Amino acid sequence: MSRLLEVKNLHVSYGGVQALRNVSLHVDEGEVVTMIGANGAGKSTLLNTISGLVHAGEGEILYNGEPLSDRPYRVVAQGIVQVPEGRQVFANLTVRENLQMGAFLRSDQAEIEKDLHRVYEIFPRLQERTKQYAGSLSGGEQQMLAMGRALMSRPKLILMDEPSLGLAPLLVQEIFNVVREINAEGVTVLLVEQNARKALAVANRAYVLETGEVIREGSGQELLKDPVVQEAYLGTKRSVK
Repeated sequence: MSRLLEVKNLHVSYGGVQALRNVSLHVDEGEVVTMIGANGAGKSTLLNTISGLVHAGEGEILYNGEPLSDRPYRVVAQGIVQVPEGRQVFANLTVRENLQMGAFLRSDQAEIEKDLHRVYEIFPRLQERTKQYAGSLSGGEQQMLAMGRALMSRPKLILMDEPSLGLAPLLVQEIFNVVREINAEGVTVLLVEQNARKALAVANRAYVLETGEVIREGSGQELLKDPVVQEAYLGTKRSVK
């Protein structure tokens, strides 16, 4: 697999508070890579920096071996799109209009319509609510809409920030099934998620971020079996010998 995204020695600060310290990671084409960590560990900051919403103080981000733009619209044009934490749908627009907003950099109308139908195949509930205002949808439906909107840009890499946050268990499973489906269709995924067990289960590789630093990395299965990860993030107590 070719190296799609590479983050090298990234430092990000908010005022005097350092949010990321010397963070390095990579995402290969076709992978699902998961980032887990506690609240405030810097996970969202990392995604926002990749997206160009936050600017790094030091370090570099490479995409297909070239420096990634720090302008959000150019990042999207290069093939990276973010599904933000909290969904952030356009509440006063319909479901269809929200999805069309995801294709705002595209002009291939016939292909946009094909992609719209594909999103409806993945999320049938969105088709049922195509004329409904996004603000009237349930939390789970809004998450589906945010994911569908991201797919409308035809991304090569999707950054997902806490897609299961606040959802009922059945919907959580549905969201992770969609992550697998999207990836199987050729879209690379960088997933930030507090549901560590499910996130690691779906991951090819994973990183643990703690107070702005990467403290562990490995395959999803390796980290699922890691005693420190189990105790800190999976609710498993280590046995005392």
